[in-house]
Amino acid sequence: MDSEQRWTYGYQMETPVAQPPRRVVSLVPSVTESLFDLNLGDRLVAVTDYCVHPAEGVARLPRIGGTKNPDIRRIIELAPDLVIANREENRREDVQALQAAGVPVWVTFPRTVSDAINLLWNIMYVFDEPVMVPRVRLIEQTLDWVRRLGEQQLAANPCRVFVPIWLDPLMTFNADTYAHDLLRVCGAVNVFGERQRRYPLRADLGEAEAYSPDDPRAAERDTRYPRITWDEVVAAQPDVILLPSEPFAFDATHIPLFASLDVPAAHKGRIILVDGSLLHWHGTRLARALDSLPALFWSDKN
Repeated sequence: MDSEQRWTYGYQMETPVAQPPRRVVSLVPSVTESLFDLNLGDRLVAVTDYCVHPAEGVARLPRIGGTKNPDIRRIIELAPDLVIANREENRREDVQALQAAGVPVWVTFPRTVSDAINLLWNIMYVFDEPVMVPRVRLIEQTLDWVRRLGEQQLAANPCRVFVPIWLDPLMTFNADTYAHDLLRVCGAVNVFGERQRRYPLRADLGEAEAYSPDDPRAAERDTRYPRITWDEVVAAQPDVILLPSEPFAFDATHIPLFASLDVPAAHKGRIILVDGSLLHWHGTRLARALDSLPALFWSDKN
C-alpha cells in the first residue's frame, strides 16, 4: 500500500445490529469513554476492569473482567443488544463464544487516525444519536489543522521519535498501527515505522535466522510490534523518546536508562513521560492527543 492509498479518507459505515442498541457491553476502554462522550453512557450495562474513563460514569457499572479474560457467562446473562470488542484488545475465542450464544458482537479495529474518526461517526450512526455531531466535527477540524501543520513540520524539520511499549523485552510499534499514524499526523517520524516483527522471536533480536515469508510457521503472525535491541535504538538516533504509562508503566525511574544512550534525545534532555492513553486510545481521546502531543515534536530544531 503506497502512502496516498494509506491516508485516503472515506466513511465506511458498519451495521452490526438492525436496531439502535439499548443494552451494551463494552470490552474496549477507549470505546467506553467515547460512548460517554457521545451521550451514550446510559446504554452501557457493563464494562471491563480497564475501563477507567470517565471515572464518575464507569463507577456505577458492573465489571465483567479484563479485556483478555472477560466473564462470558456473565455477559450472556446481562442479555446485551450489542457487545463492542476490538480485534487487537480482545481474544477471538471470546468473540466467537458470545456469537455462538447469539450475542451480537461488533469487532472494531481502527489502525489510523482517520479510522478512529470513522468509528466515532459510525457509533452515532449505529446508535442513532446525533446530539454530539458538533463535537465530532470539531475533532475533525482540529485534526485537519494539526495534520497540515504536521506535514509542514515533517517537510521542514522532521522530529525522529522512539516510543517503547515494553521494557523487557524492549518492544515498539511499526507503521501498521494507530499510534504510528498519530505520530505522523502530529509531525513526528516513528524511527521504527518500517521494522517488522520477525519469527521465531529470537530472530527479532538478531539471534537466529527468521522464517521466510512463505514459511507456514510465519502465517498470520502479527508483525506490528517488534522486539528491538538497545543497539537498534542507538542506530535509529531518535530526537525524542516518549515513555508512555501504558501498556508498560514507564515512570521517572526509567528515564536514566534511556538517558544513558548515545542519542540526540538523551543529549538534549528530550526523554519525556507521557500518558499512554494519548498514544494508544482511539475514539474521543484523540481530541486530547491532538491538543497535547504536537508540542512535543514541533520546534525550531530537534
